[in-house]
Amino acid sequence: MKNKFINIKNNVNSIINKGSKRSVLAKKNVIASIAIKGLDNGIGFLLVPIVLNYLDQTRYGIWLTMTSIVAWFSYLDVGLGQGLRNKFAEAIALGDNEKARKYVSTTYAILAIISITFCALLLLLNNFLPWSKFLNVQDKFNNELSGLALIVFGFFFLQLTLKLITIIIVADQKPAIKDAILLIGKILILVTIYIFTKTIPGSLIYLGLAYSGIPVFILVIVSFYFFSNEYKKYRPSIHFIKFEYLKDLMGLGWKFFIIQIALVIIMSTDNIIISQLYSPSLVTPYQIANKYFSLVLIGFTIIISPMWSASSEALVKKDYKWIKSSVRKLQWVAIIFSFFSLFMFAISKYIYSFWVGDKVEISYLLSFFWMLFVIIGMFNGIYLSVINSSGSIKLQMGVYIFAMIINIPLSIYFASNLHLGIEGVILATVVCQSLHLVYGPYQYKKLISKY
Repeated sequence: MKNKFINIKNNVNSIINKGSKRSVLAKKNVIASIAIKGLDNGIGFLLVPIVLNYLDQTRYGIWLTMTSIVAWFSYLDVGLGQGLRNKFAEAIALGDNEKARKYVSTTYAILAIISITFCALLLLLNNFLPWSKFLNVQDKFNNELSGLALIVFGFFFLQLTLKLITIIIVADQKPAIKDAILLIGKILILVTIYIFTKTIPGSLIYLGLAYSGIPVFILVIVSFYFFSNEYKKYRPSIHFIKFEYLKDLMGLGWKFFIIQIALVIIMSTDNIIISQLYSPSLVTPYQIANKYFSLVLIGFTIIISPMWSASSEALVKKDYKWIKSSVRKLQWVAIIFSFFSLFMFAISKYIYSFWVGDKVEISYLLSFFWMLFVIIGMFNGIYLSVINSSGSIKLQMGVYIFAMIINIPLSIYFASNLHLGIEGVILATVVCQSLHLVYGPYQYKKLISKY
């Protein structure tokens, strides 16, 4: 038995260590991320019924809608995060640590200025904003919503700068470490909210403090640790801030900025549309179905996560054979995951019943459209990883702009005019997502055919 175990172990190690250094690193990160993300998603699933019981369906819907509004502001990094990811990966691939540090210092400086500016605006304007009307709820919620907005937006603006450490880690082809950081935060959130359920009456304020404050606390500790140790040579310094490097970062950054805005509008307006057309309570089944099927997309994202930074390195070193081989393998993985999505759809009613009980009703049609969204998203992700790493994203930007323009009118048309309800909202998102299936393979083949 012992010899058999040793043989299995040796075979596994042989498979992992087979291939180029880039492939080996990618495989190790994928394996580590699968274990970490498995725990992360298990905690995420536990949080849904716990939070739902801590609040109620209406307040839970309010919470989901408020976090969607916060997501609108994710574009405030004006694409600098994604620009840093590409430029940092290129600099360390060429062994230019000083240039990498200048990119890091400059990005931190600019985002710190943006964060401080918006924090000041939040403090000035928050008390004058009619949150209850915006979320289509009774006026009695206004004070609670005002306090919640101050908490979630305030911590979000802090995260805007602090999260750069995770971008640096991913650019260094170590996404598993980033996943571990997120997992630690999720565990602390779970424990904190569970304690709240036993000690404090349901409150959006306390929920906001747990969900928004804990990640900031974790990022502060992680930043201090990495910039004092492994990434000391890249540590942000006022002496390395070079605003002339902004042009390099924004050369790609402004395009990523436009794409981010489009993504936020396509993905984060659904909750608002549902809340305004119907009620915040209907956001709850919509997002529970999303969370269920997103398990597949998250699993696939773990596998393709190293692809962006690895492709950046491969393009710099002109290793196009590796890119083509990796894409073919990922296409087969996406097919396997698609069959698993179909299986999840077939058993979805039973899973929902076990997970949240009879508190929330989720239709088969809603589940079917979310399944389609996930399957399309997996195949899109393969091509976009390579396209993004190359910086050739002008066509992608145009497609996103078009999708952004049609998404909201299409959602309202499907939901109201065709009487599809909340199912029509996700159908519109699926239609917008499908556009990438047309241009993605075309752009990828065009990129690779040059070499």
